[in-house]
Amino acid sequence: MYHSYITTPDTPTLTEAPPRKRLARSDRYRQLIGAAWALVRHEGMDALTLGRLAEQAQVAKPVVYDHFGSRNGLISALYLDFEARQTLIIDAAIAASAPTLPAMANVIASTYVDCVLAQGRELPGIVGALAGAPELELVRRECSDAFHAKCRKVLAPFAPGGQLAPLRVRAMLGAAEALSYAAVSNEITPAQAKAELHATIVLLVTTPKTQMPSAR
Repeated sequence: MYHSYITTPDTPTLTEAPPRKRLARSDRYRQLIGAAWALVRHEGMDALTLGRLAEQAQVAKPVVYDHFGSRNGLISALYLDFEARQTLIIDAAIAASAPTLPAMANVIASTYVDCVLAQGRELPGIVGALAGAPELELVRRECSDAFHAKCRKVLAPFAPGGQLAPLRVRAMLGAAEALSYAAVSNEITPAQAKAELHATIVLLVTTPKTQMPSAR
């Protein structure tokens, strides 16, 4: 027997879920980077695996592997993401700064500390992981060298003879990292970190080489 089925306004109908929107590769990459930072922030570095990231971002595992290849690749990508954002902020601040040593020292001190604070407690874990494998350490060294060259370029004109020794800049960057992480862990305030870093930069730039204590 043939039975017809006629829908009425009160008859429930089955509807298919709308297909998931496919993101452009660059947009998917940004989504995964954001999800990875959130994962580290809320669950710590131990939770940062490609499989867990796939769950966090609600994508298939092959998608994550296609973008990062390995956990080390993901860690490198997160560090490069931080460095890229930090570079944009510092470059803009330098361009808008007065061409004086106090102004440049303030730009470097303030933007460096602010960038680290903005990333929160997850950044030290990423930095620590970079030291765990040669290829990761290479990424960090390349980023450090680029920032080193930038700082040396903008500060050298204020040094005696217009020359700023590379070791002075490395000492400055070591202080910047230590003071920023101390501020992140609430050992000191952000204002204290910026003030101390500013003073350190000015001291390292203006003190003649012959007046600096030598290492024994």
